[in-house]
Amino acid sequence: MNQITQTSIQVAELANGQAMSIPVFTVGDQCEGPKVYIQANMHGAEVQGNAVIYALLEKLKTVQLRGSITLVPYANPIGCNQKSGEFTLGRFDPITGENWNRLYHDHTHLVADFAEKYVDASEQVIRREFKQLLISKTDEILTQPLHQLKTGKRIAVNLQRLAHEADLVLDLHTGPVSAKHLYCPEYAQASAKYFDIPHTLLIPNEFDGAMDEACFCPWWQLSEAFSALGRDFTTANEAFTVELGSQEHIDLSEAQQDANSLLSYLTHKEVILDSTYQPKPIQRYACYLQDYVAFYAPIGGMVEYQAALGGHIKAGETLVNILRMDKYAQGEALNPITFDSDAIAILHFASASVNQGTELYKLFTNYFEL
Repeated sequence: MNQITQTSIQVAELANGQAMSIPVFTVGDQCEGPKVYIQANMHGAEVQGNAVIYALLEKLKTVQLRGSITLVPYANPIGCNQKSGEFTLGRFDPITGENWNRLYHDHTHLVADFAEKYVDASEQVIRREFKQLLISKTDEILTQPLHQLKTGKRIAVNLQRLAHEADLVLDLHTGPVSAKHLYCPEYAQASAKYFDIPHTLLIPNEFDGAMDEACFCPWWQLSEAFSALGRDFTTANEAFTVELGSQEHIDLSEAQQDANSLLSYLTHKEVILDSTYQPKPIQRYACYLQDYVAFYAPIGGMVEYQAALGGHIKAGETLVNILRMDKYAQGEALNPITFDSDAIAILHFASASVNQGTELYKLFTNYFEL
């Protein structure tokens, strides 16, 4: 039976002085084998990841484990308590308007000097020292004068500090109304086949503010810097954003399947040392970020979403019907809106009531089998 320990980290403080903390669970040996970091609920309405972490903790009690796994549900306690009526908001900081998931710190500027210094070092030394450099530089941010850190940055960097200790990072999210899909760095494409997720979005090996990028970009750029110096260095570190379906919804039965999917990947990475968890024989499709298309409402109105999530649509097929009762007398009440390319519908807006210019769908185009 693997031991599970629970601690907490204070990440914020409210106006009345109340401390806002996150629970941190750790499973396994801290000294040997790969280290894994898994977090959920950075965006307030994206709650399914908490159910998946619960399922993972139950399963991790009895698996044969090499290394350690750190799991953080409720990663953003302000976001998950950010309510408006019956709806959870929590995607943007209500004070600054910033996306909670775009406030992680970019450490790629550390790469060039490190590569020059360690070009002749062993791979073991490089991995140990670069990981420690990322941790120490993140610590420096957290120990700077308190008045220099805004709330969102403090939360993000505390989480990033935990993630930099890991070799493999999984950030659990959901969409508004969404099919399951995976954000995967292009260099880690082969690993996408070990998740039970049918749709993979291949993203550039570049930093754009999110947790997965904050974790994998420094390591990828380090391998590139060593290559420029004539030194081979394989990027063993990987980080993914795992989109588990739709927001404002948990499904404990589905969470069991989601947990199995993550454990399949961790088995592939030899963190789990038995063959219980293996990828399912499903059809997988991928597209590059440049081909991930947003479709915006050409007119305002009431929307009937026609394209099934995960469904393949053909060019010219109706994507949505937009109802405009103010145009009924003119015979223009019902407006079928088509899409001009073959595509896979990945997610759509949560409401049927939309303004002109609202993002209605996100779609894979120029997709291919993975």
